[in-house]
Amino acid sequence: MTDLFNPLRSLKEGHWFKLICGASFQHLPAVSSLTLAYTLAGADCIDVAADPAVIAAARSALQVAKELAGDAKERGFGNNAKPPLLMVSLNDGEDPHFRKAEFNPTECPPDCDRPCENICPVQAIVFNGIKDDFSGVVSQKCYGCGRCLPACPYDIIYTRSYVSTPGAIAPLVMSTGVDAVEIHTQVGRLTEFKRLWQAISPWADRLKVVAISCPDGENLTDYLHALYDLIAPINSALIWQTDGRPMSGDIGDGTTHAAVKLAQKVLAAKLPGYVQLAGGTNSYTVAKLKAMGLLRKAGEAWCGKSVVGKKNNFSPPSPPPPLPPSSISGIAYGSYARVLLSSILEQLETKEVQKASVKAKTLEEDEVLLWQAVELAYSLVSQLKSQ
Repeated sequence: MTDLFNPLRSLKEGHWFKLICGASFQHLPAVSSLTLAYTLAGADCIDVAADPAVIAAARSALQVAKELAGDAKERGFGNNAKPPLLMVSLNDGEDPHFRKAEFNPTECPPDCDRPCENICPVQAIVFNGIKDDFSGVVSQKCYGCGRCLPACPYDIIYTRSYVSTPGAIAPLVMSTGVDAVEIHTQVGRLTEFKRLWQAISPWADRLKVVAISCPDGENLTDYLHALYDLIAPINSALIWQTDGRPMSGDIGDGTTHAAVKLAQKVLAAKLPGYVQLAGGTNSYTVAKLKAMGLLRKAGEAWCGKSVVGKKNNFSPPSPPPPLPPSSISGIAYGSYARVLLSSILEQLETKEVQKASVKAKTLEEDEVLLWQAVELAYSLVSQLKSQ
């Protein structure tokens, strides 16, 4: 095997694929299944919540994927020479990715049609659940999309947000198997970002990738340049994640427009590093980028200067330099990628309920569902990898 399918090479060549499991998504069976399926399909990065149990579930799935890599190759999937990078998401302040919906089900009128239950994309809202007679929000499944809030006719659903604690960052960064961090920030939070970065920086040399995710806002370009000045020089590959419409990729093709528009704005800023789409990405995204000439074609020549610096006499394996400022380096898929596999995840969960008295089957233990899941995941990954 060559270095052709090294995740960092994918970033350099413009076909980096990242799976976003969800910054606050803590449903361990789903995280495990999503990680396994998308790894076998050829993903370059798996982004999970900064939760030790979630990290452990993802790492375990990566190990299983390594054992099944030969089978995947025979079936025409993946062909990763190196495993995807494992990334954890952090935040420097309130952010929609770091919240959970909550409500008191006893306040729900008996005659309510429960639109919140129907609109939730991950079935995190249940009433008198079959397994444990539970009503309310299943916290581990909720990833903070907020669609239930306007759906509630009685306005009794609210959200609870949380912020990454700088003191708890170091153990996560040092945790075996964590290769990358993503910091969610917003325009105007330079002080908060600096506080978080100061907690990470002593261990930053151990990271292969540092990603910064920021939605649009007034003076966005100036803010991103200020962030770069704060963290430079940096030995890791640097990604600017353009969060168009957070957690909306499964809604429709219109969400891609917002993601691409923001990416164009960041590309025009000519920041050192790579630009990667997120927020509203779905099956329409690659076609949109191709039509606009924002994706490089296979074999297309590259030229440019590296922005990787040296710090504390540390010389990392040379990460690839950035793409020209006119190109998108990769795409991250979150809600759409998860919903794409929802039928498989639901079938596994149904089997778990039906066989509650025995050990529930994991995805790798159900060969039929496993390769169905990989095929579905590959239908998305291959759109970008075919470039």
